[in-house]
Amino acid sequence: MSSKKNSEEYLRIPPWLRVKLPAGKTFNDTAKLLADLNLNTVCQTAKCPNTWDCFSRNVATFLIMGFVCTRNCAFCNITSGKIDPLDSDEPRRVSEAVSRLKLKYTVITSVTRDDLPDGGAAHYAETITRIRTDHPECAIEVLIPDFQGDLPALKTVLEAKPNVLNHNVETSPDLYSEIRPEADYEQSLELLERVKKYGNGIPAKSGLMVGLGETDEQVYRVINDLAAINCDIVTIGQYMRPSKEHPTVKRYVEPHVFDEYAEYGKSLGIKHMFCAPLVRSSFHAAESFGEL
Repeated sequence: MSSKKNSEEYLRIPPWLRVKLPAGKTFNDTAKLLADLNLNTVCQTAKCPNTWDCFSRNVATFLIMGFVCTRNCAFCNITSGKIDPLDSDEPRRVSEAVSRLKLKYTVITSVTRDDLPDGGAAHYAETITRIRTDHPECAIEVLIPDFQGDLPALKTVLEAKPNVLNHNVETSPDLYSEIRPEADYEQSLELLERVKKYGNGIPAKSGLMVGLGETDEQVYRVINDLAAINCDIVTIGQYMRPSKEHPTVKRYVEPHVFDEYAEYGKSLGIKHMFCAPLVRSSFHAAESFGEL
């Protein structure tokens, strides 16, 4: 038996990553509401381990512009392939879901749409504006793709005035060729730096996963890079393999190490570090925003 097969067989999921499924009917009610409105969520599409927790609290991260991506990042469970046209009614339906779920904080993300001239920036802006018009009391966080480094596209989203703009660097730059071959680490840092330059005070947020093969030293380098551009919120969570077709988990990082990441980021001046094994960029996002 090869060492590779041994490592895959015996790298068991540790107890701190085992999720207890909550009881109650709220989960089913949330799932049914989203299905009725024909809305996608990254929770379901990406097989997030926190879906039971969030749905049971009437919380979901809306996935706009379809569920098929123009890129094929190795870690991601979202499908790549034939792209559907944009749905002009989607902003209205997202706003209706905000109303029916009684959300005071909502997170909107999307597939990457490199097929569109603006990467879907105008669709983001329309969705933000619709929610802002219908629900002025609701705070809005957007988790955007890199728009291939296009500044006018980013400005389109910023001018719609989300409360938080998130763009994830996802992993160490040393792993980009393997994990994010169609993305560029420096371009992602530049996007976040531009949020600080052109966002009129809109907080910048980013996140990464551990367990893909990076070292702790490489994690600290990413935290340093994010601190250097004055990123306000940083999330770090454990990579978990969505299927056997995805990269294997190279290590399970113990909870105390996440605490060390958080303390290090805070020592560099990052305002809020949310680091734990089950953390995802939109998990308890309202609480992260509240910390600011």
